[in-house]
Amino acid sequence: MINNGITAQQAAENLLNADNILLLCHKNPDGDTLGSAGGLMFALKKLGKMCAICCNDAIPQKYDFLGLEVFDGQFIPDYIVAVDVADTRLLGDKLAEYADNIDLCIDHHPSNTEYAKMVCCDGALPAAAQLVLQVVQAMGVELDENIANCLYTGLMTDTGCFKYSATTAATHIAASQLLEAGAWHDFIANRFFMSKNRKTIALEKHALNTLEYYFEDRCAVVELPLEVLRAVGAQPSDVEGIAAMPRTIEGVDVGITIRQLSESAYKVSIRTNEKANANEIAAGLGGGGHTKAAGCEVMGSMESVKNAILREVETALCR
Repeated sequence: MINNGITAQQAAENLLNADNILLLCHKNPDGDTLGSAGGLMFALKKLGKMCAICCNDAIPQKYDFLGLEVFDGQFIPDYIVAVDVADTRLLGDKLAEYADNIDLCIDHHPSNTEYAKMVCCDGALPAAAQLVLQVVQAMGVELDENIANCLYTGLMTDTGCFKYSATTAATHIAASQLLEAGAWHDFIANRFFMSKNRKTIALEKHALNTLEYYFEDRCAVVELPLEVLRAVGAQPSDVEGIAAMPRTIEGVDVGITIRQLSESAYKVSIRTNEKANANEIAAGLGGGGHTKAAGCEVMGSMESVKNAILREVETALCR
């Protein structure tokens, strides 16, 4: 239970009373954090409010079509909102100055650490964009093409094109409302699910070459060392879809992708089915997320990190 939790209606009321609003995304931004922030940004601008988006990392080029306005000091923030950010550690070093002064968090992660003054969080939703849509509607803002494209991007990417189990009838109703408002379904589906760039293909090829099975083939692990990422010239957005690969193998209950971030830091992405809880596995190493998709950052070597995550996986599979 969120101690300082509020409803979408209450979040809307707070936003209606605010101005000079800064929207924070998580580092290595994906479609949900950017789409949710963008949808909220356009809605707030329709209300005549000053608003912009701030992110630790550069926004990947494939999101250029959203037309997001990035904060560059054009106003002094009076109200700070974090969107799709479960923990302030996910903001990144460049946004650390805001970590203790976040007025509102809109999120859908059960692992949310309740760091904001007010938290609007629904862990049952497959995407923060679905909750942001509720907030936008509660503010009385009429949906338009800009808002729809942003929120549809968040909804589509975080549901895996509506195929993940957290997708519900309400999710499809939300999607239909966004389509009616002008969301570019074909364009967004093609950009994120029907095509891949050559860097991603090269990374997938390497990942499959490192594939290893554990615990009677119930766990599959792939690795992406820094030297390969550098050789390919990969950006974080080029790696997004690879985390789902190991779990798609028949008979695998837990899929693990280990991506090296620096000489001693590694990002572990965990994908599971109903036989294991990804959030519990990640929590064992200081991370978190959802029941079937979670992650953590671990220090060490590739081998030590792999051994550490495998110990958590073994515990999960034996529960």
